[in-house]
Amino acid sequence: MLNGKKAALHNLGCKVNSYELEAMQQLLEKAGCEIVPFEPGADIYIINTCTVTNIADRKSRQMLHKAKKMNPNAVVAAVGCYAQIKGEELETDEAIDLVLGSNRKNDLLEALEEVLGTGEKKVDKSDWKEDREYERLEIDRTEEHTRAFIKVQDGCNQFCSYCIIPFARGRVRSRETADVLTEIRKLAASGVKEVVLTGIHLCSYGRDKEDGTDMIGLIEAVHEVEGIERIRLGSLEPGSMTEDVIRRMAALPKVCPHFHLSLQSGCDRTLKRMNRKYTAAVFQQVADLLRKYYEHPALTTDVIVGFPGETDEDFEESRRFVENIVFFETHIFPYSRREGTRAADFPDQLTMKEKKERGQVLQDLDTIRRKEFLQYYIGRPLEVLFEEQIEVNGRLYWTGHGMEYQKVLLADSRELENEILTVTPASILEGEYLLCL
Repeated sequence: MLNGKKAALHNLGCKVNSYELEAMQQLLEKAGCEIVPFEPGADIYIINTCTVTNIADRKSRQMLHKAKKMNPNAVVAAVGCYAQIKGEELETDEAIDLVLGSNRKNDLLEALEEVLGTGEKKVDKSDWKEDREYERLEIDRTEEHTRAFIKVQDGCNQFCSYCIIPFARGRVRSRETADVLTEIRKLAASGVKEVVLTGIHLCSYGRDKEDGTDMIGLIEAVHEVEGIERIRLGSLEPGSMTEDVIRRMAALPKVCPHFHLSLQSGCDRTLKRMNRKYTAAVFQQVADLLRKYYEHPALTTDVIVGFPGETDEDFEESRRFVENIVFFETHIFPYSRREGTRAADFPDQLTMKEKKERGQVLQDLDTIRRKEFLQYYIGRPLEVLFEEQIEVNGRLYWTGHGMEYQKVLLADSRELENEILTVTPASILEGEYLLCL
């Protein structure tokens, strides 16, 4: 029944969602669907939704309703986190024909067949408290020809006070190492040279297993895959980055010295109310260890400003901490009050004006730190994986990334897609690119 149908897909949210959408697209292709742009004319619209903030909820609803307007006769499927959290509401939404929760994406084909066959709405969600099985999804190629995101883990047991994701994604579930390696070998055979290991809470990989599997063991196994030249890691929890883990990673030359450590605040009082499982001192120790084992690692982070009850003194303590760590990039988010989380009911909610002012302070610091980090590489040989051609200031360049995830530009007439070259940056362009001569 799916053979010959036109299917359009749209993703909202994180890199894990992007991976899952690619996997669902490949399921549809194998069932005989024609993948078409997200425009009028499709028979099936798949929206992989996000619920990390109230804004994400709104965007998910908007895209679902947009799809139904593009073709009122099409099957519109709400899949993923928003569908999991708001499934009851979506049951009465006439724009939506299929609701699949976070751990039900592998059932997509059967669910679509049922909706197409009966003409009736279908809702299928898992119980986040009970679901303990990792949902098997995989890809055998990627739309990017150089880099592939590999989902190795789902779920989170942390329950930070501001975060809805544990309720949307459920408990920690780890993918079998053998499945990860099989997928990566297929991608390497297709020409992919860089893989990014990602998950909802990557450092929890293996904690639900009894065979001694853990994140560093997985990384070491991936390192042995022939054809893969680079391994990147998704977001990491400071409390899981022990000296043994860092030492073992540093012994693996394919592991990129680019580490995204989730900070959220540099103030211990705020961290405690966020229910984060570390202190600022622990975070500092991890940063110091990474700099002990790597010459010039790229440390990036997320910071939430304006968390409920964050005083001027709390923010200043956090700002000083961020300044002293010296990050390559700091991603700054104003606190978003999320219905269903404990922090939504905390007293002393800050105004948007206060959040924006504090965010700008950190944004100004980020601009300075980013330039300082890039300046280090001027005149130093840099190994770059080139990805595509882009136009900057009216000139065509090849662009790619260094091991530390620096953006690099090179004007060259050769075909450089998926090529790794050693180049020497001469200057910084537009405040974000290393320009090579």
